[in-house]
Amino acid sequence: MSEKQYSGNEIKILKGLEPVRMRPGMYIGSTSKAGLNHLVYEIVDNSVDEHINGYCDEIDIKIHSDDSIEVMDNGRGIPVDIHPTEGKSTLEVVMTVLHAGGKFDKKAYKVSGGLHGVGASVVNALSEYMETRVYKDGNIYFQRYKRGIPENDVQIIGKTDRTGTHQKFRPDPEIFEEGDVAVESYSIQNRLREIAFLNSNLKINFSDEKKQIKELFHFSGGLEEFLEYEIKKRKKIKISPPIYINGTYMHKKDEMEMQVEVEFCYTNSDEAQIISFVNNIRTIDGGEHESGFKLCLTRTMNEYAKKLNIIKEKDPNFTGEDVREGILAIIHVKMANPIFEGQTKGKLGSKYARDAVNQVVNEKLTLYLDSHNKECKTMLDRIQFASKKRLAAKKARESIKRKSVFENSTLPGKLADCTSKDPNVSEIFIVEGDSAGGNAKQARDRYYQAILPLRGKILNTEKTDFLRLLKSEQIMNIVTALGTSIGEEFNPEKLRYGKIIIMTDADVDGMHIRTLLLTFFFRYARELVENGNVYIAQPPLYRFEVDKKHFYLYTENELEKLKAQYSGKKIKVQRYKGLGEMNPDQLWETTMDIKTRKMLKIKIEDLEMVDETIDVLMGSDPSLRRNFIEENAHRVKELDV
Repeated sequence: MSEKQYSGNEIKILKGLEPVRMRPGMYIGSTSKAGLNHLVYEIVDNSVDEHINGYCDEIDIKIHSDDSIEVMDNGRGIPVDIHPTEGKSTLEVVMTVLHAGGKFDKKAYKVSGGLHGVGASVVNALSEYMETRVYKDGNIYFQRYKRGIPENDVQIIGKTDRTGTHQKFRPDPEIFEEGDVAVESYSIQNRLREIAFLNSNLKINFSDEKKQIKELFHFSGGLEEFLEYEIKKRKKIKISPPIYINGTYMHKKDEMEMQVEVEFCYTNSDEAQIISFVNNIRTIDGGEHESGFKLCLTRTMNEYAKKLNIIKEKDPNFTGEDVREGILAIIHVKMANPIFEGQTKGKLGSKYARDAVNQVVNEKLTLYLDSHNKECKTMLDRIQFASKKRLAAKKARESIKRKSVFENSTLPGKLADCTSKDPNVSEIFIVEGDSAGGNAKQARDRYYQAILPLRGKILNTEKTDFLRLLKSEQIMNIVTALGTSIGEEFNPEKLRYGKIIIMTDADVDGMHIRTLLLTFFFRYARELVENGNVYIAQPPLYRFEVDKKHFYLYTENELEKLKAQYSGKKIKVQRYKGLGEMNPDQLWETTMDIKTRKMLKIKIEDLEMVDETIDVLMGSDPSLRRNFIEENAHRVKELDV
């Protein structure tokens, strides 16, 4: 047996921005819509960094009809002088070299959201084209790039009396899923609104040519106005007055100064909602600053409960869950050199941030509670109510034969289980209706595919208390089949299937059932979503026959393209209005065979947006639901209604 040669010829060296184009997910998280939106955030964050360092007070963002994006600011402008070590314009270095930026120099930026020096260059690498104009020193400097490569040297193309940076780019269809480079206007607006709330002196102008939207984001009220906006948006009722806390923390060892700003109140909601930021960057996965707030709040409220004799000497303390129930809090920390987990900055890892928030909140909250006895009592009554409810629910769960609900080994009668007991191999299809369930049972591979049919729509878990949830046969069938239990007994390690696949019809009822199921997983088994266990099956909309060949099509666009391609020939088009209309072999070939099927993995890339969407779609206000559907109708244009 000859030994394969392994030499320097097998070692590939990626130069310039090539690594970004080869592995885009490493730099922007994914090539889905979330990654696409992230390109806009990277450029906007650079402008915001200019603002928080005192050099910019207005930013313009435009989404054009051809899916190109413009971001303009009135900051200092990217430096254009010759770089001392690279021998060319610093503008070109910033735009074409990874890890080149002013954020590494404390003299240039004391506080910034962009830290890795990859923002502008990554956007450049992942764009079909990018144009940069810098207004500086009375001149307009210009350079154009194609997929990250300069098409010309930096040129002076005019005179100006302003300063700032103007970026225009179009994301590259070769990089992003299905060549779709239309950013989500809804997501961009949310992000810009948050930035404006966090920076009361900043004006942000936003426009979208496709949707004919123009909006100015400018909020002089800061976090107080932010909190009021969130309360109104979610139709919550304040139980306690908002408390505003701000202060500075100095870490003596590293001489690191941190600014802490917090606004919070208690509401009538059963959920705790903490929205956190570091240097204007949303930390959707929380981190050390959130931990510091939670620890301090739990400790402080327990101390005052004991002072006011609400917690007796032998009583247990309130849990963190009790203290946080119904809370709506916004946390913003500004600090030099924060440590994020990942380029997309979803979680703050800086240990100092926990100490900073803990110390500032403890000091200011103690002063507030000492001088506001009535408000203190109101908050403690709310916490005590949450504690009593938690204990009552625990007692009730035990009284309704917990073992019969959670520990009975008998699987649901409707479940057609698979032979494999290995969760790394096995998967379960939760299927809408007995008819589709019957087809799926015939189509499946019995070794690793289980089928659980659902009759009708499941309980809306957004508007249901936990005890009623336990009495729902459909919910308990799902929980028992999965093996994870629910509530305090929930254990994802007991999951019997590595993939949980929701398979519903491509109509309004199917969409509703899918949303109900996702609501259940989001509220009561979120870890399964976070771990990537939950999927949505993507059955085709059409079967297209021509010249003794057939194709399965998933969108109206695919159908129109094939019609044009085979114009003049005899074609046959079958529209699938439901899974029950498909033959078992067709269902297997298109939706269940791992070699040919399409599936959408459900990701919680933005917990806040998911949370808000569920509140709207599953909540009790029909006007919010109607407005959301009207505003987002373009997202479900393929839906057969």
